[in-house]
Amino acid sequence: MQGPALHQGGAVPQPPGGTARIWLIAGTGEGPPLAAQLLERGWSVRVSVVSAAAARAYAPHPRLELRVGALDGPAGPEGAVLVELRGAAERGQPFRWLVDASHPFARRISAALALACASAGQPLLRLERPRPAASGATVLADLKSLAGIDLKARHLLLAIGARRLAEAVAHSPGAVHHARLLPQPGALRQAMAAGIGAARLAALRPPAEAGAAASIEAALCRRWRIEMVLCRRSGGPSESHWRRLCAEMGLRLLLLERPPEPPGATLLPLAALLERLGEGPGRLA
Repeated sequence: MQGPALHQGGAVPQPPGGTARIWLIAGTGEGPPLAAQLLERGWSVRVSVVSAAAARAYAPHPRLELRVGALDGPAGPEGAVLVELRGAAERGQPFRWLVDASHPFARRISAALALACASAGQPLLRLERPRPAASGATVLADLKSLAGIDLKARHLLLAIGARRLAEAVAHSPGAVHHARLLPQPGALRQAMAAGIGAARLAALRPPAEAGAAASIEAALCRRWRIEMVLCRRSGGPSESHWRRLCAEMGLRLLLLERPPEPPGATLLPLAALLERLGEGPGRLA
């Protein structure tokens, strides 16, 4: 189930029936600016994030409620979402919209949201991230496609998160693997279990300044003599960052294609999503 609620700026005022409430499932990429735009438009917003560190990316606001913790429970994430939706309705504070702005590779949570919303009759919108052209990068349909690339003795930086490191290593046995991870115990355990030694791991939280991140990671690439970078084709800041870095340093970029979207959600780019949501009554207050 979800962790504790953090009310930013005091109690969250609700109109009769809770019709101005939006539940936003997001991280630290699109989430904070999207939440800010919804608040400015007069909505009361609940944001669900996985960690307290992610919660700190959201500026306090009287109509912002932060829920910290994984959406999970005995019945899995779908059951946890259903409990929250039904509980809100029973309290007379249903959500007008649920907006899924989770990472494109977070397939489990997006599928669970779609199933739970269909079961509860909850309107669901899904934020569609941009899909820039590959622009010289090699697009991989899946991690198995690594086997078709000549990686023998090549220094390969894996910037795909920790969960699929073992799979990536298994499909590129000839490469010299390095990994860029978030500084979390679980991520480090997964990297070590994948066979990546401590000297080839960097546990770093992205700096607030994009230039600082580029400087740190460029230094890592030079130190490790990186020749190729594998990152996810997420359409977000991380992909843009690795595109720029690889172009500047002359590195080959491998892009792991994003998975297909689960059925059940209306998929909209940012401008169309905001237009669909419209303005909340709080805009008139």
